[in-house]
Amino acid sequence: MNIKEVIRKYSLQNAVRYNGKANPGNIIGKVLGENPELRKKGKELMQQIQEIVKEVNGLGVEKQTTELKKLAPEMLEKKAEKKKELPELKDAKKGKVVMRFEPSPSGPLHIGHAYVIGLNSEYCRRYNGKMILRIGDTNPENIYEPAYDLIPKNAKWVTKGNIAKEFTQSERLEIYYKYMEKLIDMGKSYICECDPEEFKHLSAKGKACPCRNLDIDEQKKRWKKMFDSYKQGEAVARIKTELQHKNPAMRDWPAFRINDSKHPKVGVKYRVWPLMNMAVSVDDIEMGITHVIRAKEHHDNSKRQEYIYNYLGKKPPQALFVGRINFEDMRVSCSKTRPLIEEGKYSGWDDIRLPFLDALKRRGYQPEAFIKYALDVGMSLNDKNVTKREFFKVINAFNREIIDPGSYRFFFVGRPKKVKIENAPEQEIELDLHPDNKKGGRRFKVNDEFYIDEDDFKGLREKKLYRLMDCANFTKKEGKLFFDSTEYEKYKDKGTGIIHWLPAQGNIEVEVMTDEGKKIHGLGESTMKDIKGGDIVQLERFGFCRLDKKEKNKLIFWYTHK
Repeated sequence: MNIKEVIRKYSLQNAVRYNGKANPGNIIGKVLGENPELRKKGKELMQQIQEIVKEVNGLGVEKQTTELKKLAPEMLEKKAEKKKELPELKDAKKGKVVMRFEPSPSGPLHIGHAYVIGLNSEYCRRYNGKMILRIGDTNPENIYEPAYDLIPKNAKWVTKGNIAKEFTQSERLEIYYKYMEKLIDMGKSYICECDPEEFKHLSAKGKACPCRNLDIDEQKKRWKKMFDSYKQGEAVARIKTELQHKNPAMRDWPAFRINDSKHPKVGVKYRVWPLMNMAVSVDDIEMGITHVIRAKEHHDNSKRQEYIYNYLGKKPPQALFVGRINFEDMRVSCSKTRPLIEEGKYSGWDDIRLPFLDALKRRGYQPEAFIKYALDVGMSLNDKNVTKREFFKVINAFNREIIDPGSYRFFFVGRPKKVKIENAPEQEIELDLHPDNKKGGRRFKVNDEFYIDEDDFKGLREKKLYRLMDCANFTKKEGKLFFDSTEYEKYKDKGTGIIHWLPAQGNIEVEVMTDEGKKIHGLGESTMKDIKGGDIVQLERFGFCRLDKKEKNKLIFWYTHK
């Protein structure tokens, strides 16, 4: 190989490895390693590398890969990556595993939810088990009514339909009451009228409050009074535990409280509401939950719930704990995002700038990408701080693997400027819809007029050889553009940059909504008129995009990623 070919193969390898963008600094060491005699010409060599890298970066990943296959196929070989798998579940039997995911209806699901529900779903798939979706809506004051529809839709999408049953806790209150009445009869629960601060003071000393040891008949009377006599805040139902438990949080924890707020689902029919540990314990028993994945800060809640199981002679589910993923510079809080939507700062939960599943689905992300992310993070107890850039770098790589094989390629010019290339011949050109999976299909009739991006036009230098991709070579002389040749081999030896283009006629208007919420108006090739809503394509040199809708002769895309 001559030196240009050596530089080119390393540039191609580096570009393919890093999503189409080679870095000259990563290449010079490899070139010198193969040609140490060039060290004396370092400055000249670096200039040559920079020119070739610029040209290679203009090709796009597909063409880079195709050329590298021809030039140095051995450089495309990758070491086999060991597939990440979740650890085995303790006491799990095929067909017998039942797991659940229980979000509160404060809003739709976001990327943090996708991690936890992804773990649950994949375990259920592995063991041919059942995945249950429970909406935890026993706090009437923290409910966003549209979430009742949004959550099941999001859950079915991100698990690829792996939801066996759906439940809403506000529809199950009578069941919780029966369990509480049973616990009262067993002497394992009581109704506490104490002032919260007084109770806290006694509990800290490991002492019983005056309500704890009243007889069962009195407890039943008080339980009835919670439904018709007590005012809100005057009484709570508690589960009896060890008064001197080494962890104060375990001591006689609250199970029910009174809340007279109107509930979106049941109105004011009920005023006695279970707290989380009570509702979860009852539901897990009733639904036969065998394994539960919890954030590690719920370790105490898991221990609290064991009291219910032990009193009722039931086996608690196996508890697995994971660390929290903290998204440092992304707003994933429903309660904080909701006011911004209501104020009009965001158009809705599917606003392209938001990390909620509705928005990401609309952009073209696939559920398998989130499942792969969940498997990649795995059952880690370590808390993880993740920036937006770090998260999307990983999720984009997973998504690209999924959408790339089925995404047709098209030319798109974002800031179109019409140029004339003197003496350019008329040509009929046919390009591939996909370099591997769909040969041909893109036909162009061209003459001497083209559209190119305004930035590409401004970057043209005098007396340098450029190439309109797969079309023609040209030079710039005294401000004008002149046809040189059509052969790629001539450009390969002397060229400076490859430019994307469109013919001067027959194009279609294209609008792309970026992930920053900005609109880019440009032109796309006429073949794009056959794209259907929801299709994901690759606009060459720009990125993957999903067709959101058609408006007459205009295509409106949402940007996915590079």
